[in-house]
Amino acid sequence: MTILDGKKISNQIKDEIATEVSRMKERGEKVPHLAAVIVGNDGASLTYVGSKVRACERVGFESTLIRLPNTTSEVELLKTIKDLNENDDIDGFIVQLPLPPQIDTQQVLMAIDADKDVDGFHPTNFGKMALDMSTFIPATPFGILELLDRYSVETKGKHTVVIGRSHIVGRPMSILMGRKGFPGNSTVTLTHSHTKNITQITSQADIIISALGVPNFLKAEMVKDDAVIIDVGISRVPDDTKEKGYCICGDVDFENVSKKASYITPVPGGVGPMTIAMLLKNTLLARERHRANNK
Repeated sequence: MTILDGKKISNQIKDEIATEVSRMKERGEKVPHLAAVIVGNDGASLTYVGSKVRACERVGFESTLIRLPNTTSEVELLKTIKDLNENDDIDGFIVQLPLPPQIDTQQVLMAIDADKDVDGFHPTNFGKMALDMSTFIPATPFGILELLDRYSVETKGKHTVVIGRSHIVGRPMSILMGRKGFPGNSTVTLTHSHTKNITQITSQADIIISALGVPNFLKAEMVKDDAVIIDVGISRVPDDTKEKGYCICGDVDFENVSKKASYITPVPGGVGPMTIAMLLKNTLLARERHRANNK
């Protein structure tokens, strides 16, 4: 059994990006600039955005953090997005989800300039991804592909089962794993809350990608020997033995499933670190595109 070490690979990617940024500076070029907008004080979102800012510092990017109060209206947020769209100094930006209930998330994602949408959520980018065109791939799916690639995990002709159909992970993963090329060329089954006999389906899978958000959902009896297990889930589970009062759990019963798997991602330290690394990679791509378009 091999651990797919997202922490190690993400650090490799950050080092590669930092080297590229150093070269850009030597050539006298503008370095990539990533902005993040956060509305409200959601603890997990603040932690996540903070780690993005630190990652920018590490690789030599410029970064801007825009914090708006929880009472921000949709009109006010859309004005902020318009300003970022029109700011030539910003190469890419993200609006941290979830947003407060008074704001229509779809309207916000639609308002982001597709050329600055480094999260890869805009319908233009999603459509290009589905058509195998060059575009921004959502950071978490992009990170999973990179893990499979760097560990040379065979995907061609394999049966991939994706658990969960969110627009952020499940649905894009189902498209990407079925595309021509590597990683890809697998036969994909997309399962969700209405899927019947899910154990029957997962037990036939060569690769399982679980993005359900239900702690320890995937049990050993649901997995065949030597399956590849990608755990995207991350949940806080109350645990009185821990100083914080909780532990971080994935969708997979790691202790038991790992005994049967050929490859498996841990939680934490698997897919999570890869998401931020690929957001940086998308921002570097955005910077290169902007430079090419302005020649």
